[in-house]
Amino acid sequence: QVQLAESGGGSVQVGGSLTLSCEGSGRSFSDYAMGWFRQAPGKNREFVAATNWNSESTHYADSVKGRSTVSRDKTKNTVYMEMKSLNPEDTAVYYCVADSLRLYPTAPNSKYDYWGQGTQVTVSS
Repeated sequence: QVQLAESGGGSVQVGGSLTLSCEGSGRSFSDYAMGWFRQAPGKNREFVAATNWNSESTHYADSVKGRSTVSRDKTKNTVYMEMKSLNPEDTAVYYCVADSLRLYPTAPNSKYDYWGQGTQVTVSS
């Protein structure tokens, strides 16, 4: 069974940092573009960050640009997103996706090949 599994979420104080992980299983994701989305309570899902299939380029939402870094370790079939200077507006469930068609998976409601189950990030003051 092919799966993406996020981890690394949790509760953090304002100004803190987290690194989320998205580990693939069941197949290699080395030739997939990978992305991160989030959904806060009562809000629509939104794009956060993405990396293209060969990790040579990345793309970030304005809300996290300069505070987030996406990377991947193909030997571990895992994508990471480091987030710094967290604020309450970052509170959401974070999902990773794998996409074989696009340069970057950025549209929140598009059909992607695989979605993870999500990991909760809560930022409190």
